[in-house]
Amino acid sequence: MLGCDMGVLHRSAASIGFYGDDLDPTEITERLGEPTVAVKMGGTFQTPGGRDKIARTGSWRVTAKDQQPADLDRQINDLLDSLSDDITSWRMFSQRFRSRVFCGLFLEDSNEGLTLRSETLARLGDRGLCLDLDIYGAPEPE
Repeated sequence: MLGCDMGVLHRSAASIGFYGDDLDPTEITERLGEPTVAVKMGGTFQTPGGRDKIARTGSWRVTAKDQQPADLDRQINDLLDSLSDDITSWRMFSQRFRSRVFCGLFLEDSNEGLTLRSETLARLGDRGLCLDLDIYGAPEPE
């Protein structure tokens, strides 16, 4: 990984998803691969905590295992590698539905960081995916 210094971040979470009221998860699964969660609007799905929840909109999403220390670049690439390389389908779904590459970034100290390689960013851009960073601050000292 020459040319990129990787920052150090406490923990990261990542998922890729599509969302929309008229989303049919079966259509996306047939084109892109198996999701972690797939539900039509009004359907029931289970939260990571095991609770049943009614979907306010349709969604299809695949989720990576959390990494500690963070390795967001690897998480995103692992997710993409597990799915289809059919760029036409990716772009079609990204235009029809709200797309989101969720990145949860969890700080332990006040100054942490990470790096995403240009190749990873290009893979997201090729698919028309939006990068969504949620940054959670370091816990307050006791």
